Parts: sequence; structure tokens; C-alpha cells
Amino acid sequence: MRITQIQGLRALAAILVTVFHARLVPGGFIGVDIFYVISGYLITGLILREIEKTGTLDLRAFYQRRIKRLLPTSVFVLFVTAIVAWILFPPITRDSLGRDLFAAAAYISNYLFAWWQNDYQNLNATPSPFIHYWSLAVEEQFYLVWPLFILFLARYGKKVILGGIAVTTFLSLLFSIYLTQVAPIWAFYSLPTRAWELGFGALLLFIPETKKKIRILPWLGFFGIALSSLNFNENTAFPGKNALLPVLATVVLIASIKYWPPLFNDLSNSRLSQWLGAISYPLYLWHWPALVLPSSALGRPLRVYERFLCIVLTIVLAHFTSKYVEEPLRSKSFSSRTVYKGAAITTAVSLVMGVVIALSTSSIITTRGEVSYTFDLVKVMQKPAVYGDSCHVNYGEVKSGYCTYGDKNSSKTVVLFGDSHAAQWFPTLEKLANKRGFKLISLTKSACPAVDTKRADQGAFKMADCAKWRENSVKRIAEIKPLAVITSNFQYYTPANSKISRSQWWSDGQRKLLTDLRGSTNNLFYISDTPRPLRDIPNCLASRDSSVCDSTEKSRVSVISGFEVLNPNQWLCSSYCPAIIDGTVAYRDASHITVEMALKLLPKLEEALIARGLFA
Repeated sequence: MRITQIQGLRALAAILVTVFHARLVPGGFIGVDIFYVISGYLITGLILREIEKTGTLDLRAFYQRRIKRLLPTSVFVLFVTAIVAWILFPPITRDSLGRDLFAAAAYISNYLFAWWQNDYQNLNATPSPFIHYWSLAVEEQFYLVWPLFILFLARYGKKVILGGIAVTTFLSLLFSIYLTQVAPIWAFYSLPTRAWELGFGALLLFIPETKKKIRILPWLGFFGIALSSLNFNENTAFPGKNALLPVLATVVLIASIKYWPPLFNDLSNSRLSQWLGAISYPLYLWHWPALVLPSSALGRPLRVYERFLCIVLTIVLAHFTSKYVEEPLRSKSFSSRTVYKGAAITTAVSLVMGVVIALSTSSIITTRGEVSYTFDLVKVMQKPAVYGDSCHVNYGEVKSGYCTYGDKNSSKTVVLFGDSHAAQWFPTLEKLANKRGFKLISLTKSACPAVDTKRADQGAFKMADCAKWRENSVKRIAEIKPLAVITSNFQYYTPANSKISRSQWWSDGQRKLLTDLRGSTNNLFYISDTPRPLRDIPNCLASRDSSVCDSTEKSRVSVISGFEVLNPNQWLCSSYCPAIIDGTVAYRDASHITVEMALKLLPKLEEALIARGLFA
């Protein structure tokens, strides 16, 4: 029997995730957690009812139903998305496109995306059109092991089933809280750290009816969902303890369905909610490619009205997919052999399709415009050597290694100190160190500026690690007493405290840095931030006229007095900031200058340092 209110909750979950990715509701990603609670409740209920009725569970029939329910729609959307992306995306991106398609088709995309560090809450400039398949992979893995687990517990009676589910759910929650702190991306994507959400749904089946009659429960559930959706954002540590709010809110709403106030029943039972609930599965599958593919084709973020149009497109695609793919195949009778054979064939075709798309990639860019240039993407996207020898410190690390370059026997030492926007100057300074005969020590860390500021934890970034790395680096600089410290930093971070202006927050952090470094050296140089690209430059050059890519903006020089300031804007821009300068691609992504560009700026940097007395 279909519970119409749950259909309404499905509609709510799908819409929340859609508007989150359309950047309209900051915490809409909790829609996935609502889906998980619903799935745990419904699937466990089906399993227990069959065991109670027949004494066992027909696993073949169970898996057959799951395949018919999930596979046709997911494969259809996968195929269409892959073909459209293959046409729209530049050839240089097909390697990752094919890789991600393979991951989604193999039903282990959640673990592969975690391994590849695709942060669902903080997606990069060219996100995968398949990344949302991670949640489907979690559900598929759950459906694979959960019936076996329940069937095993059923041998020992209903109390053991309850105890087994409760213990498993509790252990999964503890693991989720722990892993969210130490490895947040793995916590976000993994079944063991998400199983408790489905487990809470399963435990609903064991709550006595007398405990559900409290009239305030539906309102508590509603406010829990609303609070999570509006207060959570991409900086929220998730899932962990924060996920308890939307999960418990969903549990409360499902538990109290019989006692919902008329307003809730009217909303959930309306024709619109029931229709959206009926198409919620294809709606979820379509929403992400419907937002990503147009953005990729345009080479820029979507404007607000474009995002609303994409939401409309999502709903239209979901409706017709449900009408002509999902429902006909779901209701049609097939033999078990046909279902499993179809699953094997479509999976194999999807995997092969991923490999073929990946093999069609090309690293050669030939630009379009008044002047045509040809570049090798491998060279353009090359990172400074400190990334390859582990001297550019990554997330989770708090101390730089030896990291000494240039003339290692020299009595003159220069320290490069900062985040990846300092590391982009490493090739220039290493070459200068060899030319001028000084020792260069590189102290750089991803997303961790030398400027002493506080930021909120986000994804794999942990403020505590950043602060400890800064502390260790400042201490090492004090011990070295170098001839000079050269720092540079990305200046567009978001303050942890929204009550303070970004400029004030940044200036206060620079004062702390200045105080920390005084006494360690007489020469403090600050290379202000490089121009800020509004597009991923290599992708832009590969897919459109090069003049369209000349949209990079100068960065404002935001450096307090006390530092000798070097301004790279004047080296990289004239009346505008071109993507290609004298035949060299200026940026390797949507943020950093290329190694080749950094080396070309050696004379400029050397001249500026000489003018400020470093090599006098």
C-alpha cells in the first residue's frame, strides 16, 4: 500500500537537492538524507513483512525488483548524459568524463569519487555530470547487503532483529561522527558512514503506535527540515552529528504520519506533490546534468533565471522519463533470467562506453580567434615541482619537509611562504636561486595562507591543521633567520566570522603575520595576488574563441604597510588580462598561473626584487 504522505516527502527531498545545486537553498543537500530514511523504512518493512508471511525472503525476487526499479532509469539518464557531455565538453575533458561514467556504471562511484577527491559540497569549476550517482551507489550497496543481514537476524526472532539493527545503526553513527572529523570526504560518500540514516528508517518499524500520538511531532519534524535546509551550507561538517537533525526530523515526520495536521496532509496529498513524488527518482537523476551541461556549454556559471529554466527542464525530462521508461519497464513482467541478463548487458555497455569516451580524449588545444595557437594541455596544466616531491603540503599535514632548493651550500637563504598562490611562484624563484646563488626553502600548503586568518572547516580543509602548519613554519623561519621571506596568498577566502568585513579580516591577518616574522628577517616581500580568472582557462581555450577567455579580472592589491609589495597585475594585464600572453597560456586552471608563465615572469620578478634592494 502506497503511503501518500511519503510520496510527498519524496517530492520534498528531490526538490531540496535540486534547488541546492541551483544555488537557491544552502542546505538543500539534506534531501539525500530524507531519501535514505525513507528507503530504510520502506525496504526493511517489505523484507520483514515477507519474512513474517512466508518464513523466509526470496532473495532472487527481491534483487529482481530492485534492478527493475532502479537500473532502467539510471542507465537511460547515464547514456543520454554521456552522449550530450561527449558532444559539448572539449576533448581535453573526455578522460575524466569517461572515468566518471565508468565509476557510475560500476556502482562504486561513491568510493571512487572520494578517492579522486570530488567534494560534492564544494565542486570545482568543471564538475562531473555524474557525481550525483554517488548516492545511488550507496543505496545499491545497501540493498545488496541489508536483506542478507535481516535474513540472518530473523533466525533468532524479532528481538534479535531489533537489536541487530539498533547496534549496527549506532556503530555506523559513531563511525560517521568520527570519520567526518578526520576524513570528511570519505565520511560523506561511504556506505558505513551513511548506513545509520537508513538504519534510523528501519528502526521506525519498531516504534509502538502509542509513542507516535504526540501532536507536536509533525511540527518538530517540519522545523527540523526547514532549519537544516536554511542553516546548513557547503561549510557544514557532514554527515556526522550535523546529519542527526534532518534524519531525526524525517523519522519524526514518518512516525507521526497518522497525526499530521490538515495543512501538512493537504500539501503532501496535493496533485502537484504526488506527481513530483512519483517522478522523484528520475527528477533526482536529471537535475544535476540539466544544471551542469548548460553551464559547461556556456563556459560560465548560470545566471539566476537560467538556473530556474534548468529546473523546469529537469521536471519536464523527469516526467517523460517516468512516463516512457520508468513506469512501463517497472510494471512489465520479465523472467528473472531476462532481468539479470539485461542488467549485465547494460552495465557492460556502460563500462565500455566509459572506456571509449576516455580513449577519445586529446591533450592538444588549438585555439580559435584572430591568431591560432596550439598547446599541449599536459604542459599547460603542469604543476610546480613542489607538488611532485611532496614539499607542497596537502590537507591533514601540519609540517613541511626539508624542501631546500637552489644553491644548498649558500649562506644566503630565501624562504617562500604561503598557500598554492605562493607555490605558483616556486618555478620562478627556483630558477632565480640557481642564477643568483642563494638557498631557497619552500614552505607552502594547500588552501592555507601565510596570512594569519581563521576560516571555517570545509571539506578536507581543517583550520586546526592550517594553524598548526603556520605555527611550525613561523618557528622554522625564526630558526633560519633568512635573508628574505617572500609570501603570496590567494586573497578571496571567506572569513569564519561573517560579522567582519573581508578586507578588515584580511588586514588583521596580515598584521599578525608581520608581527610573527619581524625579527626573523630584514626583508619581507609580499607578491600580491595574481589576476583572478572568471573561467577555467584551458577548458575555455579548448572550446571557444580565445577572446571570450580574456575575461580575467585584476586582483586588488590588498597588502598592509610593513611589507615590500610586488604587484603581478602589471605583468599579466594591460587594459585587460588576456588568457594568452606572447604565445603562452597564462593560467593552468581558474586560479593559478602556469609554470611556463611563471618562468617567463622571471625577469620582471628579479627586476622588482633588485629595485627593492634584495640583491644589492
